Amino acid sequence: MRILAFETSAKAASVALLDEEKLIGEYFQDCGQTHSRTLMKMAQDLLENCAVTVDDLTAVACASGPGSFTGVRIGVAAAKGMAWGAGLPCVGVSTLEAMAQQACMFEGLVCCAMDARREQVYHALFRCEGGVLTRLTDDCAISLAELEESLKNVEEPKIMVGDGAALCYNTLSERVRGCVLAPTALRQQRASGVALVARRLLLTGAKFDGAELIPNYLRLSQAERERMGR
Repeated sequence: MRILAFETSAKAASVALLDEEKLIGEYFQDCGQTHSRTLMKMAQDLLENCAVTVDDLTAVACASGPGSFTGVRIGVAAAKGMAWGAGLPCVGVSTLEAMAQQACMFEGLVCCAMDARREQVYHALFRCEGGVLTRLTDDCAISLAELEESLKNVEEPKIMVGDGAALCYNTLSERVRGCVLAPTALRQQRASGVALVARRLLLTGAKFDGAELIPNYLRLSQAERERMGR
């Protein structure tokens, strides 16, 4: 099973190629350039340098949200376009579940957090035991105060990952015991995590049609909120 995966939910962009459980290659870029400018070039270079063609792929995957509205749209559109052109399954993966893969060597709770602005984070909580992740909460958008309330009485060690991890750690660590901030190299969202989650989903035998894949933003955009407020 060979999976090409895209991650564009935040400022960094990445593309990964997975062969069964082996990561063949991954390109990661966090230089401020727009994903629409860099993403497909990264995918093309990765495939060429790994001597793999689109015909060799089993599926295409992407982080389908939550995250930056524009970033998620770019990743979803790229995955759907490539999958449709090659007649491949297109797997949308929770951004938060994919980033939890970065901490699968940790024993305890994995607190996934993305900065959602407006004093909120996109959040999901997982338990990691023996390298196996178990989801404890659905993806949600919550305030830092709500996150503190949900964690303050939890005794287990808690590692924070995602582009909102530092914000959560700096805000909560003095009042929530057992918080650990993941190292920078393991903190940001990566396409390799997307590929690993997509592989697990494909192994269930479920069918994934790109025509049915839509982004999961968790909340309305600013334009939609302003329109509803009129």
